[in-house]
Amino acid sequence: MRAFSCSRCGSLVGFDDRTCLFCASPLGYVHGIDRMRALDDDGAARWEGVRRVPCANTAIGCNWLVPDGEGAFCIACRLVRRHPHPGDELATEQYSLALFAERRLLFQLLENDLPITGHDEVDGGLAFDLLSSTTGPRVTIGHANGVVTIDLSEVGDAYRESLRVKLGEPYRTMLGHFRHEIGHYYWQVLVSGTPLLARCRELFGDDSTPYKAALQRHYSEGPPDGWQDDYISEYATMHPWEDFAETWAHYLHITDTLQTAASFGMSLGGLIGDKLAPELLGALTTAPGYSSTGYREMGIDRILDVWHPLAIAFNQINRSMGKDDLYPFVITKPVREKLSFVHDVVAARR
Repeated sequence: MRAFSCSRCGSLVGFDDRTCLFCASPLGYVHGIDRMRALDDDGAARWEGVRRVPCANTAIGCNWLVPDGEGAFCIACRLVRRHPHPGDELATEQYSLALFAERRLLFQLLENDLPITGHDEVDGGLAFDLLSSTTGPRVTIGHANGVVTIDLSEVGDAYRESLRVKLGEPYRTMLGHFRHEIGHYYWQVLVSGTPLLARCRELFGDDSTPYKAALQRHYSEGPPDGWQDDYISEYATMHPWEDFAETWAHYLHITDTLQTAASFGMSLGGLIGDKLAPELLGALTTAPGYSSTGYREMGIDRILDVWHPLAIAFNQINRSMGKDDLYPFVITKPVREKLSFVHDVVAARR
């Protein structure tokens, strides 16, 4: 995620901020120009002659602005097909927190020029069903025919962590769910039925394998021995669709984190550990050579060469705070090849 600044005073602000902490100006994010604009006294912002007003979901935390006259909701909120009833206060609070992750996902998809055709435009278009198991029927996280379903209960740290431990996962976040499930959507939109499918099957396996049987086998038998050599996670071993979605999610994890590092001018020029990447020592930097959009033009090998020592550094920083590793995964050669495929799919859309 890029670093943003208040258009009124120039102070550093976050992507989700609704108020500048320095000058107290109300803020709104302008999709398309990727800037944070201070609102005028009439509660709107103007850019290049266009008046922009807050999204109708501002009451539950949305800080995106909408061109006046183009509807009440921003593009992120318009994609939500089902959500809790406003009278369900607990689920609505969960919904508000989940939208933070959904907007971050949308920022990344839009920045990469990935196609987003909504459910209101075409059958099978993208939609989010954001529902809570806490106050309603059991919700199963998943994707089907363009619809991404998320259980809002997982915004609760205790509940989500209990599931993570129960399932033996090293990582489980709301943003991770969104990134994984959108991977299924883009497999459907960008890979299935295209010339890319043959290469995808070479890397990830035959997706025509019965999914239900694979799911039952995974939860009854677990991952195959030695799975770490070929897969980014245990769940990726379940079925080629899940392998692709997991790899897609990790591509978004990595490029978003690299963009954040570059946006804040992080440098690894003084990295200790010359055996780690001797060819990069002294030259490895995220800025200015690696800009906040530089990964678009870079090959996957260069991206992962930069990511590897950064991930180690981030893991050590987390350990210094007594926390688990930020990125508890190992990228092997087969996984690099899968990430390269995802990178090519995304790059082709730009």
